[in-house]
This record gives sequence, C-alpha cells and structure tokens, in this order.
Amino acid sequence: MKLSSRPIKLFLVVALSCTTLLGSLCSVLAKPTSLGDRTQGKAVSAQTVNFNLPQLPPGPPPGGRARGGAKRGECLRVKPELTALVPFTQERKEPKTVTNVWGLTTVERPTWWFYVPYTKDSGYVTEFVLQDEQDDSVYQKVAIALPDQPEIIPVSLPANTSPLALGKQYRWFLTVDCNQKKESLPVYVYVEGVIQRVNLSQEVAQKLKTATPQQQVAIYAQNGIWHEALTTLVQLRQQYPQDVALLAQWQDLLAGFQFDDVVAKPVFPGKP
Repeated sequence: MKLSSRPIKLFLVVALSCTTLLGSLCSVLAKPTSLGDRTQGKAVSAQTVNFNLPQLPPGPPPGGRARGGAKRGECLRVKPELTALVPFTQERKEPKTVTNVWGLTTVERPTWWFYVPYTKDSGYVTEFVLQDEQDDSVYQKVAIALPDQPEIIPVSLPANTSPLALGKQYRWFLTVDCNQKKESLPVYVYVEGVIQRVNLSQEVAQKLKTATPQQQVAIYAQNGIWHEALTTLVQLRQQYPQDVALLAQWQDLLAGFQFDDVVAKPVFPGKP
C-alpha cells in the first residue's frame, strides 16, 4: 500500500515548527532576568561585590563604633542593636580590641544608612551630628523621625549645608536618647565613625559613566567607595525588590562586615 507524501510533509512541517517553538521557549527560559534587561536592553550577569577596604588615614586612628554599645544607662535591650552600615576594622591591642570605623565618599553631600531597632512608639529622641577636623559642628539633625517598625533608614546632608571638602576628615555620630523621664543623667546609645571625600581617577570615573547602575555598585566597591556603593544598591533594590542578583549583591556587601543579622531587615521606602 503506497502512502501519500502529503501527510508526511505536513507532519515534518509541524514537527519542525514545534522544535523551533520549543527552542525559542528554552532560550527565553534560560535567559536570566537581570537588571540590565530592564534598564539598558542588554543582559548584565550577577556580580559578586568585593569591597576593597581603603587604608586608614594618616595620623591618629579614627576609632568609632559600628554597633550601638558603650551606652550610658539602660536603653531597651534589642537584637540586632543600633547599627551603622559602614566599613570597619578591628585589631586586638591588649587589653582591648580597637575598632576603626572609616568610609570614603565621592560626593559633596553623602548619605549614611543605619539600622534603627527602635520605633516611633518608643518616644526615643534620635540625633545625627557631623563635625569637622576642629570638632566644630558642620551639620546637626535633631529629632530624626523613627520608623513605624525597626528598619534601615538614611541620613543625608541637605542641599543647604556646606559640602564636604576634598581630603578632609569628618566625624559623625548617630545618638538615640532613651531618657524618657528626662532625668539629670542622659541615657543613650550611639554609633560613630569618620568619613572623607575623595576624587576618583579619570579611568574609574569613565567606567562609571558607561556602566549600568548595577555595575556601578561593583566599581564603587572595588575602589573602596562605600557610601556610593551602598546608596546606589539601596536605590536599585527599592526599584527592583524581587531582583535576585541585587539581593546577592546586598548580601555580599553587608556580610563582608558581619552585618548578616540586618540583611533581611526592611529598608526605608522613600528616597535618601
């Protein structure tokens, strides 16, 4: 019995069409959804963030504390405690461990990020102070609004403040006053560190101009610029909260300084 060639041709056409369709589907499914696909029209693979800690400045060590400790009196005991999301080093010098909190920025008015475990219901007063090398106050923000829930909040220098001078060191403090009864002795917890504004090399500056925001995070981190690396990453995560690559970068950056306990904490939803 002779079979007609038409059904066979039709079968081959359908089979090839299905193969092509499946191939297209596999191609779509295999292609990772990345920030680059949404912003620049090209794929950007997930990058591990390796932060290169800058050398300590010359002269006396900056000191400071990234975790809210050495408090006077008693504040509400919480874990994780008040935390400044900033780089730091620790060195054992008998009989104690010396901590140096030290970060770089490239902008005139940078942003700091703090995990605050206290809420507005606590009634605690929170204050941020920035001092120059002569210990004179450059900026002071009193009564920072505490969040509805424990979360990571920004503190930025407003446009009407003097810009940070290049090469100068500035010391900052974030203090939470827990003295609700307004007794004679203050009851507080605080974090403290030093920041310095620097210029990037022309080569690095040019890389940043052509890089996607996600790539900029890695470039800033590789060059020891903490404040822009963290702020750029926070802004991206707020824009794309479901992006797996951004979450991985966030975990890399914070875990590098033992901030694993605040990685999953919510971030203030507004702009810095």
